[in-house]
This record gives sequence, C-alpha cells and structure tokens, in this order.
Amino acid sequence: MVGETLNRNRIHYSWIILLITFFSIIVAGIVRSSSGVFIDPFENEFGWDRSVISLAFAIGLFLYGISGPFMAALIEVLGVKKVMVLSMATLLIGTLLTFIMQESWQLIIIWGIIIGLGSGVFLTVLSPYVANRWFEKKRGLALGILTASTATGQLLLLPILAIIINQSSWRWAIVLITTLSAMMLVIILLFMKNSPHDIGILSYGLDTEKQDPLKEQKKNPIALAFNGLFEAVKVKEFWLLAGSFFICGLSTSGLIGTHFISYCISYGIPLVAAASLLSFMGVFDLIGTTLSGWLSDLFDNRWLLFWYYGLRGASLILLPFALADGSYALLLVFSVFYGLDWIATVPPTIGISRQIFGIEKSGIVYGWIFASHQLGAAVAAYGGGIIYKVFNSYTWAFFLAGIFCLLASLFVIVIKKQAPQERMLKTTLKA
Repeated sequence: MVGETLNRNRIHYSWIILLITFFSIIVAGIVRSSSGVFIDPFENEFGWDRSVISLAFAIGLFLYGISGPFMAALIEVLGVKKVMVLSMATLLIGTLLTFIMQESWQLIIIWGIIIGLGSGVFLTVLSPYVANRWFEKKRGLALGILTASTATGQLLLLPILAIIINQSSWRWAIVLITTLSAMMLVIILLFMKNSPHDIGILSYGLDTEKQDPLKEQKKNPIALAFNGLFEAVKVKEFWLLAGSFFICGLSTSGLIGTHFISYCISYGIPLVAAASLLSFMGVFDLIGTTLSGWLSDLFDNRWLLFWYYGLRGASLILLPFALADGSYALLLVFSVFYGLDWIATVPPTIGISRQIFGIEKSGIVYGWIFASHQLGAAVAAYGGGIIYKVFNSYTWAFFLAGIFCLLASLFVIVIKKQAPQERMLKTTLKA
C-alpha cells in the first residue's frame, strides 16, 4: 500500500531517507565540532587547565573515529534505525549533562566518551550504508551529498555558536545544539526505516527485486568488526586505501581543522577573519563533495582520487606563500579551492572499497579505513604543535602535508581496476 502510494506520487522514499540522514549527520557534526568554541569559556568559568580540556576533546575525536567498524557491525545486528536512535539519544544526553558538570573528569566522560561515541555512527559509516542500501542508481550522488554534510555541519555553524557565546554565554550555545539533537531524534523515530523492504518498495533505480546481501546478522558486533579487519588486511588494496586515507585525515581535520586559524593569526590575520575563512571552506565542501559523488558514478574512482590528492597537495604547499604575501584574495581563493576538495576523496574511496570487498563487506572495511583517517588527523593535530614549538612556525607542517598528499596520489593510482578482482575476491571470501 505504501509502495503503491509512493509510486503514484512519483516520490521515492529513498530521497526522504537521504534527507533524514543528511540532517542527522549535520547535527552530529555540529555537536562534535562545537567543542572548539567551548575551550575558552570552560577554561574561564571552571578554571580547568587547557591541556585537560583538550584531552577530553581529543578522546572524543579518537573514539568517534575508531568506533566506525564497530558501528557498522552494530548496524548489521540491530538495524540502522535503532543504532541512529541510540546514537542521537547519546548525543542528547551528553549535551544535557554538560549543564550540570562541575569537575574536569566529568568533562572527559561527557565530551570524551559519551559525545565521542554518540557521534561515531553519523560521522563514519552511516553515509555508505544508506547509499548502498537505498540507492541502486545515483548511488555516487547520494554518497556525495551525505559525506559533504560531515564537514559542512562541523564548519558551517561554528561562527553562529561563537556569536552566541560572545553575546550571551556558552550555556545558550549548548541549548541550541541540545534542541537540534532533540528535534533530530524525534524525526528519526518517526520517519527513519531500516531498508526499502520495510515499506514494500525497492531501492531507488532497482526494477526487480534481488537478494539482499545486507541481511541482519545475529552475531557479536565486535567479532564482526574484527573478522572484517582480518579479511581486509590480506588484501593489498586495503593498505593502499588506508594509507591514502591516513594522509587525507592528516591534511584536513588534523592540520587545517586544528591549526589553520592559528597559522593565520601568526601572520596578523584577525581571529574572526580566520574563522570565517574556515567556515567558508565548509560551504564549498558541500558543493565539492556532492560533485565528487556525481563524478564517481561516471569516471574511474582511482583517477579522481589521484587528482584530488595531487591538487590538495599543491594547494597546501602554496598556502604559506599566500600567507606571506598577505593577500586576502589569495586566501579566499585557497578557501574556495580547498573547500571543494575537503572531503571530495570520500565518495571515490568508498566506491573502490565497495568494488573490492562487495556491498556486504564494504561497510565494516570502510570503517577501518576511516579509523586510519582519524589516526592521521590525530598525528597532524599533535605533530603540527610539535613543529610549531621547534620552528616557531607552521610552515614546515603545511609543506610536509602537501608532500604527503602527493604521495597519496601515487598510492591510489597503483590500485588496479576491480571488476575481475572483485569477482575473484568474493569467491575467495565465500570459500
């Protein structure tokens, strides 16, 4: 009945699922990334040492990254709707507990563990899972839209939260993200579905029903996650993708996300202007990553990654010269160009993972690949500070990141086309 009504109205429910997932990721990204604007307010009000506050937020960054493969396995056990509900409820609880915290160890539990784990599914494996299950056609476009929301949500509203804190207090900023979390939880409860089969329709673009490779498995999610890793490490392409994604995390959230504002300030650029440039990147990330998803349906994903990493590397190497020149025009060009490339690597990386490991395995395997992304981000966040301490400048950090990106472009281009290998690998895994 539902499927017939949707067909008559020519509205496919896959697009409703896409919107729900898109805004869920936006909200989770806002909650997780808002930690950066709370460092000074927490330090001023509670008198906590900045290193302790940073430790709490660093734990959250690490946990949301490493939780990816386990979240993918949990989805296969419980279903995507239950995991989304549990995760959004966890974020809501974390933001509510922020109002009553008094001690630094409470900050570590709330923002390190609770919010870190709560944001995990939204910012890691949810995008490829929804795209794989709900879309047969336009899968790359759907994936591009969803992955774009990851960085866009984290960057776009930071200036708004900062304004609220400056004009009122950090508590009102928490009220905003708490309200967004509560609204999103209600929407997920009412409208999210596990699969097209739940409402009697087929995936978008699928004409005839086929056997669903993603049947829920009543297995231990931890065992599923590690079994996926043990199978993946035997495949050379896993290491190439994990290595390139390590560099992706190193050159985006780890370096730009952590040190870009400080780097600009060291050249005399005001804080608000530097933060606005970073937020500007988020706007163009939405465009660039959506476009990347569309392109991944049309072109060889290996060559897309080759150009993405190569161009990103060139831009990072040129950034110090733009800052030294003191040209806002050049910095604006960098923000637009870099924003277009921020997470453009995700759709083709997921596409290659799907080709190599198949839809059934790719969710968990991509979770491990994303874990390497977050490891790279952690290395750059810490390593950038060390380089600044030694050289009193971030210049070498950005030069090295640019060189690593050029190396990543070589990693991905040596991956062979996967059509024959995919069939051979699936046969091997079944055996």
